[in-house]
Amino acid sequence: MITKADGEQEPFDPAKLEQSLEHAGASADARARIATRVVGELRPGITTEEIYRHAFEMLRREERLSVAARYSVKRAVFELGPSGFPFEQFLAEVLRAHGWNARTGVALTGRCAPHEVDVLAERDGKRVGIEAKFHNEPGGKTDIKDALYVKARYEDLRNAPDPSSRIDEGWLVTNTQFTRNAIRYAQCSNLTLIGWDYPRAKNLMSMIEEARVHPLTCLTTLSDGEKHRLLDNKIVLCKNVSSPHLLQEYGVKPARIPNVLEEATRLCGI
Repeated sequence: MITKADGEQEPFDPAKLEQSLEHAGASADARARIATRVVGELRPGITTEEIYRHAFEMLRREERLSVAARYSVKRAVFELGPSGFPFEQFLAEVLRAHGWNARTGVALTGRCAPHEVDVLAERDGKRVGIEAKFHNEPGGKTDIKDALYVKARYEDLRNAPDPSSRIDEGWLVTNTQFTRNAIRYAQCSNLTLIGWDYPRAKNLMSMIEEARVHPLTCLTTLSDGEKHRLLDNKIVLCKNVSSPHLLQEYGVKPARIPNVLEEATRLCGI
């Protein structure tokens, strides 16, 4: 039995591990070696985080850096914290890559109260107000309280007297999962939920992969300090670090810049 991020336990399934490795682009030989190594290190209660770290380290040693970076996308999104602001910026970039005009931190006035909308997205005449719920840990879940809150906020904005403050839909987006009650309420009240792997189509993971808008925190060739300096300056995408001048400006040593650019090119196609 292995321990998941939310504390629940389930039997270890090597097929899930191999599937995630294959999705990242790992070769068949590497997938087999990693699975064998992980199985050999299993012990009662081992966490999914420990399994991930074992697999990630082997990918870094045995495969192209871009494969290890792609395998780490989910964890890379957690690294956008601890505040939720870089996640809002990243979410706006994901939406732009899918054809939306997206802005962050937009002040609107509803029928009954003023609101600051995390992300305002517009496309084909439709305006969507989005609440971005960021969790720093994999086990965090967005529950029904958040769904009720978002539904009430965007009903107020839907009925705003000023047309410039009106929205057509409200969405709740998170980098983890939703509780069953949150999903049940959203389905009943026609509230759109987007989580890491919810719904099955057009979830956050698939939107990132389809548009290849990987967060810069995927890059294994950048230090934590370098990543934070870039994030603090609203640079959140892997493809945005394509300039040697930019990297040097934010403290990356010239000797390491070619390695960063090579990894970014392989991962993001810049």
